[in-house]
Amino acid sequence: MKETARILIVDDEASIRESLWEWLKDIGYSVSTASNGSEALQLAQRETPDIIIADLVMPGMDGIELTKRVKELSPDIPIIIITAYGSIATAIAAIKEGAYDYIEKPFCPERVELVIKKLVEHQKLIKENISLRQKLEDRYRFENIIAKSNRMQQIFEMVKVIAKSNATVLITGESGSGKELIARAVHNLSPRKDKPFVAISCAALSETLLGSELFGHEKGSFTGAIAQKKGKFEYANKGTLFLDEIGDISPNTQVHLLRVTEEKEFTRVGGNEPIKVNVRIISATNKDLKKAVAQGQFREDLYYRLNVVTIDLPPLRERREDIPLLAEHFLKKFSLENQKEIAGFAPEAKEFLLKYHWPGNVRELENAIERAVILAKDSLVTLADLAYQNLPLAPVSSDKSLKELEKSHILSVLRQTKGNLSQAAKILGITRMTLYNKVKTHDLVVNKIDK
Repeated sequence: MKETARILIVDDEASIRESLWEWLKDIGYSVSTASNGSEALQLAQRETPDIIIADLVMPGMDGIELTKRVKELSPDIPIIIITAYGSIATAIAAIKEGAYDYIEKPFCPERVELVIKKLVEHQKLIKENISLRQKLEDRYRFENIIAKSNRMQQIFEMVKVIAKSNATVLITGESGSGKELIARAVHNLSPRKDKPFVAISCAALSETLLGSELFGHEKGSFTGAIAQKKGKFEYANKGTLFLDEIGDISPNTQVHLLRVTEEKEFTRVGGNEPIKVNVRIISATNKDLKKAVAQGQFREDLYYRLNVVTIDLPPLRERREDIPLLAEHFLKKFSLENQKEIAGFAPEAKEFLLKYHWPGNVRELENAIERAVILAKDSLVTLADLAYQNLPLAPVSSDKSLKELEKSHILSVLRQTKGNLSQAAKILGITRMTLYNKVKTHDLVVNKIDK
């Protein structure tokens, strides 16, 4: 970038414009000039410079206003402000508006060159990182899923094969591991791709509401049913219905669902007319359905209807080689969303990301990176930025079982949120219902947690 960087100089004093133009031209930059802010905006729109050097005090549009207008036009263009001695407070105000740095008058050309060189190298690093991330994502991206581990690559190949059939699919895996993304990949690669993909979380609704959502209802079938309503099965006709957290449905709903899988028809709640549908069912669970069948909590016949093909998603801690790739992807995503120029992760932050056990899996990693990007004060995400996530900064102890580690981490987060399940679930990157189930699994009594 050094030899081809385009620099726009904006100053109402011709002598400063000409001297800077001559100096920067001689050392290899492409340079254009403007005598005021309005002219500079027109040039910026037409030429898209890599760097703008602008005087702070100019008639009409000053340096602060120019910075605001340029950032609205193109947030990625860095601006260096030239300010007279004694106007530092105003220069800092310009930086708050988005300026990259400032140079005091009188200045020597070597000082200007040094600031520009530093900025050019910074921009080069950012572009190289973006290019590298894009190449990695292109190589390891599968239907909006990013992974390079052998286990995930095997799952991708399996998805390609089963997508061509109409078989029902059961996706198992911990909360936050990407089960809905896999379900969408199966749909998008299937002959049904141009038909609806309808998703519903079975754990989020009561038995009555879930029945109404799945099968619809007739007017007057229950209190509040003021009109006829179609259910998810009707909306998903000829497409795919994704039933998330299928292990949480009631025995009564299991009976109705079994009929749909066997007869390809159902009746609305309060109705008598059978409705025929052609729907591919993909279900997902973070529970052991075999164990639930053995305990009489889940119908065996329904289990085998839903479990024609099983895809078992590994937790993130069992495919750690995917963590750097995912972290870079989320860093790029949230840097763009928040208009921040973050080039990567500091070494100690990278080490922590690899060592942490991620009980909330990919969803927790995504949430952690988003907050770190928002809070980052430099061009690299540091360990201190990740400390804001309520994550344990000490390396994970190897003398505890995974169950003990999970219990300890959940307890720590619950203490930090003073027992607030919704806040704790958000920090952990899991749903409130999943956290509630984990609290029961680990025998934690929320109202007795030391607050």
